[in-house]
Amino acid sequence: MALENLPYRQNIGLVIFNREGKVFAGERIDTPGAWQMPQGGIDEGENIETAAYRELFEETGIKKEDLELLEISSQKTSYDLPPQLQKKLWEGKYRGQEQIWLAFKFTGLDSSINIMAHNPPEFSRWKWLPFPDLLDYIVPFKKDTYIKVMALFKGHIS
Repeated sequence: MALENLPYRQNIGLVIFNREGKVFAGERIDTPGAWQMPQGGIDEGENIETAAYRELFEETGIKKEDLELLEISSQKTSYDLPPQLQKKLWEGKYRGQEQIWLAFKFTGLDSSINIMAHNPPEFSRWKWLPFPDLLDYIVPFKKDTYIKVMALFKGHIS
């Protein structure tokens, strides 16, 4: 089936702001040099918030009690995978991902972040970045999505 005829995988994207207004970014363990914010699929029977807290813990080790939910986007964003990735990921069933984004304030200590909390880990390292600077680190096919997400959550960006 042609890529443009495939459906999007339903997904959540997670923006984590620290006290200084910077956002969490992780370098993908499977793609050195490719940074992103946490994201993940919504399991069967999960609501958006449950999926968000599960994904955040799996990818960052951040616990629900160290987070304050700021906003759930009323708009979805989507991106298409490059054809070479589309054939490798998700058994070639999806053209890309359609995402609902959630913004959180991280109220815990950096020392409680543990990107090795889940096996296998998603990230090899992490850092806090000014949101606009993240655009210099992400893979090109996600750049438009991140620009849209910055616009969606501009009220939380300091």
